[in-house]
Amino acid sequence: ICHADLDPNLYRNRDEIPNNGIDDDNNGKIDDYRGWDFPFQSDTPFVDFHGTAVASIIGAKGNNGKGVTGVNWDVKIMPVAMGQITEAATIEAMDYVWTFRKRYNASQGQTGAFVVAINTSFGLDFVQPDSMPIWCGFYDSLGAAGILSVASTMNRNANVDSVGDMPTSCGSDYLIAVNNTNKL
Repeated sequence: ICHADLDPNLYRNRDEIPNNGIDDDNNGKIDDYRGWDFPFQSDTPFVDFHGTAVASIIGAKGNNGKGVTGVNWDVKIMPVAMGQITEAATIEAMDYVWTFRKRYNASQGQTGAFVVAINTSFGLDFVQPDSMPIWCGFYDSLGAAGILSVASTMNRNANVDSVGDMPTSCGSDYLIAVNNTNKL
């Protein structure tokens, strides 16, 4: 599914029996044991693209004599792939994670997942937040459940507060916007 340094830190859905063809946790996803890939409707969202690289920086297992090391060696990463960057696809992916955290909160940790943060290393350049109010508002919903969101700005030399950038231009107390350091 992914490189050996990331695999030990991937989330496993303890409420789902893998590969039995049944939606054991009743969340509408059959066999979502290792996260969810919305375009392919499967629990194998990792391919060797940007998301895998970012997940590896966040949480590749370190000090094991293998390839790379992430910032946090002992973390659980719930991979979610959404395909095209649209407001609807983004809400669907964020809702998947939000539902796990809400179940965790409601059951005092007996079901669901203790999701503390999401990484949104994608976006739409030159898009104003008022054109995507549901997407922006969802960061407050995530935050109310206990989930902090981190999003990256566009890879351009631009003032996103003026020109717009989704989602980093959203005004939520639960959203941290980050940018690169090599664009002047």
